[in-house]
Amino acid sequence: MREQAHAGPSERATEAQHAKGKLTARERIDLLMDAGSFREVETLRRHRASGFGLEAKRPYTDGVVTGWGEVEGRTVFVYAHDFRIFGGALGEAHAAKIHKIMDMAIAAGAPLVSLNDGAGARIQEGVSALAGYGGIFQRNTRASGVIPQISVMLGPCAGGAAYSPALTDFVFMVRETSQMFITGPDVVQAVTGAQVSQNGLGGADVHAATSGVCHFAYDDEQTCLEEVRYLLSLLPQNNRELPPFTDCEDPADRRSEALLELVPSEGQVPYDMRAVISQLVDDGELLEVHERWAGNILCVLGRMGGQVVGIVANQPQVLAGVLDIEASEKAARFVQVCDAFNIPIVTLLDVPGFLPGVDQEHGGIIRHGAKLLYAYCNATVPRISVVLRKAYGGAYIVMDSQSIGADLTFAWPTNEIAVMGAEGAANVIFRRQIAAADDPEAMRARMVKKYKAELMHPYYAAERGLVDDVIDPAQTRQVLVDSLRMLRSKHADLPSRKHGNPPQ
Repeated sequence: MREQAHAGPSERATEAQHAKGKLTARERIDLLMDAGSFREVETLRRHRASGFGLEAKRPYTDGVVTGWGEVEGRTVFVYAHDFRIFGGALGEAHAAKIHKIMDMAIAAGAPLVSLNDGAGARIQEGVSALAGYGGIFQRNTRASGVIPQISVMLGPCAGGAAYSPALTDFVFMVRETSQMFITGPDVVQAVTGAQVSQNGLGGADVHAATSGVCHFAYDDEQTCLEEVRYLLSLLPQNNRELPPFTDCEDPADRRSEALLELVPSEGQVPYDMRAVISQLVDDGELLEVHERWAGNILCVLGRMGGQVVGIVANQPQVLAGVLDIEASEKAARFVQVCDAFNIPIVTLLDVPGFLPGVDQEHGGIIRHGAKLLYAYCNATVPRISVVLRKAYGGAYIVMDSQSIGADLTFAWPTNEIAVMGAEGAANVIFRRQIAAADDPEAMRARMVKKYKAELMHPYYAAERGLVDDVIDPAQTRQVLVDSLRMLRSKHADLPSRKHGNPPQ
């Protein structure tokens, strides 16, 4: 019986799965887990439904493989849809197996990985299948912020089934073979008249670059699952533990002279913030979250001195690094995940402000920008910010300024912290003098210079205690590693409450 369950419904079904460029559920689990570590539960489970021919088709596992194993020696729970059985569709017994493994993961305090490849609810079982999804959603919510939850999309995911991945911490997708949408192309065409393919509607590239639903997208399942293993190596088992610490051969006091060349002193000249981050993290290794969505801000996981950190940084190469609706949402979500799982947050600022425009205002930039502000203010993990160049207006406050609770704030000698740029400020403050001058442009230039000298010099904020120190850019890594080491035992309590009411 066990051999039959492991083999699957037929060799023909396995060949059909491989012909689509997809692996079977057990092949995927073998790639995810350490060799020989997987322990399956309820292998012989079968459904008890009848009608529509179901009573004559009762395969073992009921289309989902559940159990636990190890990833780099640490316990991880997993469930994997088997598309060869009922197209991976969820029925009552199928859902009960998933409920059990989710409950076990929460009780054991270990990460949960779902390998999704299913056609949604099993229509023949009606409302029982829908209730099964409700149980999954409830457990996703209960586990949120308690254990890491990772959804790996390896096939179709349509209708209400798509809400389970949306409730988890990270979503991985594989190009061409995985799709997510609430209503499929046929329904979209019937209702709106628009013709679109499955990948065009909800493929990996769409969700990675346009909707932001997908955090990571890869070309094949092997690479995807290898990256899932890497992400797990950066996360703690649960919210009561710190992320795994590793011995680091990259010297903590390593100077990064390249930073002096990477970041131009002129505030209008763009540069690649990824190159800056690579200089700061151990051995230049990093994992970027939402790499292709909201490119004007970067969210990165890496290590500094062996300690896992989350890095939020403006990207001057895209929209000059301004904050807009999507960037605010992206960074807010990342800050919340880091705070939930005890990952210190380092913020690198080079922000000219929020993106102006009617579309932004009508789209709710106030509401969405407040999400990032709320996430930072609510975070109790160690928080360090570094102002590289400019930090203007409300965007400076929102990006973890000392006034909203950053533990330490540093700045490079090129920093400019102000309400707005010198040109705009001079036009407001000295508009009458400029208008009355014989040479308005010369007067404007003098006033800009005056404003910069009085309010925008690099040490203005430091003199007022809003910056803890102005540091040598080449020593940024050493300063951060030393500060993170000191803050490793930080403890902070939030006021007693049922929960906050964050902006939506």
